[in-house]
Amino acid sequence: MSTISTAPAPVSAPAADDGSRTYLVRTLGCQMNVHDSEHMAGMLEQAGYTRATAEDEAASRADVVVINTCAVRENAATRLYGNLGQLASVKAQRPGMQIAVGGCLAQKDRGTIVDKAPWVDVVFGTHNLDALPVLLERARHNEAAQVEIAESLQVFPSTLPTRRESVYAGWVSISVGCNNTCTFCIVPHLRGKERDRRPGEVLAEVGALVEAGAIEVTLLGQNVNSYGVEFGDRGAFAKLLRACGEIEGLERVRFTSPHPAAFTDDVIDAMAQTPNVMPQLHMPLQSGSDRILRAMRRSYRSEKFLGILDRVRAQLPDAAITTDIIVGFPGETEEDFAETLRVVEASRFSSAFIFQYSPRPGTPAATMGDQLPKEVVQERFERLQALQERVAGQEAARQVGRTVEVLVGEDSGRKDGATHRVTGRAPDNRLVHLALPADVASVDPAASDPRLADQVDARLPRPGDLVVVEVTRAAPHHLIADSAPAGGTFAVRRTRSGDAWAARERARLGGDDDHGHAHGGAAPSSGPVVLGLPTLRR
Repeated sequence: MSTISTAPAPVSAPAADDGSRTYLVRTLGCQMNVHDSEHMAGMLEQAGYTRATAEDEAASRADVVVINTCAVRENAATRLYGNLGQLASVKAQRPGMQIAVGGCLAQKDRGTIVDKAPWVDVVFGTHNLDALPVLLERARHNEAAQVEIAESLQVFPSTLPTRRESVYAGWVSISVGCNNTCTFCIVPHLRGKERDRRPGEVLAEVGALVEAGAIEVTLLGQNVNSYGVEFGDRGAFAKLLRACGEIEGLERVRFTSPHPAAFTDDVIDAMAQTPNVMPQLHMPLQSGSDRILRAMRRSYRSEKFLGILDRVRAQLPDAAITTDIIVGFPGETEEDFAETLRVVEASRFSSAFIFQYSPRPGTPAATMGDQLPKEVVQERFERLQALQERVAGQEAARQVGRTVEVLVGEDSGRKDGATHRVTGRAPDNRLVHLALPADVASVDPAASDPRLADQVDARLPRPGDLVVVEVTRAAPHHLIADSAPAGGTFAVRRTRSGDAWAARERARLGGDDDHGHAHGGAAPSSGPVVLGLPTLRR
């Protein structure tokens, strides 16, 4: 079943259909949304659109602007309508410009988006991403807003065209939807029941990514370790990890997110025994209080959670473990909060996404009594944040003196004085800023890129290359590796991913491929890097 409606909208006269229409996709929310945005971009490019330049993206100048929304936090709607308000004035100056809203908030709010922002042309949901190009064309033809929300999954997103955000690291969905009933979460209502892909389909997509140049893959699911239940194999996720270990050329495998209630020892064994599965785990805690976990319908307790971490570290002593925590859930007492502090202290998380509870309409928690005053929640949030900063700083300090292999990203690193750094991720997903040898030319944005020269200094890493360095300093949220300028550990390993990045950039700068695809099929299209586990946008 689908909800389909049309509404009058001040749609500007269509632009000339000369094949030059541009697009941009703006993503709000989690890694699932980031990957959905890759599908949206892929479908638009298949339909003949080209991605707006970086300059035009920054100014919201495009013929089609798609906002992929999140509905998890209280300020989601505020962020959406803030974006839409800014786009209204841009659209008034651009004949033929169209605005589309998709994602979780679109699935939830449906036609009210057009009521509140009548300059929106298309609203589509999480279950019908594939409808985007058709709805845009229908809105242009009819000069009326098109709202289409499917009630169940129409097409598995992974079968859709995809414009990958990175040539060296990619997302692969193993499932969509969620069967859990957490009282604070609206995701199952918006994403639907869990649907699993067959292992062969997942591995084929991973293999295709590697063939195109990627050396890192992150497996995605709302609850990855319940993967396989739909087709009757409760050990399927551990088997999938081991199978990824057999893919030649795949150097790094990550996954997110597991659920503590479904986390089993066979997954720990697979992580420890599969060399390309990285020593990193994102394990959502949500609360350290058993009473609050029960109220949240989180079917585990704090001691089980800590036991999982102990077993992971017994086999992977250097694993970096991250988490999600909600502060101020309805009815949370000071004693409950003290339990969260206790568990966080014991867990030694390398980082944590800490959220202040906000009621989401449509969730059981929103109607619970004993909603906490804002000032109480804020004070607890600040105490927990201070504790986690201390723990993260201590855990990061333990990395000083260690030798790590860093997968270099596209962003430039921190700079101090004459030291120019590049940035990447260690195997445990910690962010590392590393300095180059003193006589290696740094990348100057105003000059030609030395990484694209015919003869590249073997010590100058490209995005996608791997660099072995020694950690010299640490902070709670990053590591510094300045061993190279002092003549210490520094070794660059060229990779297929680095080659693919260089081919993509040469094609893009040469102007002979508007989609950013390198000729010869060596690299997928260009875009901002998505490396390992991204920071959630707040």
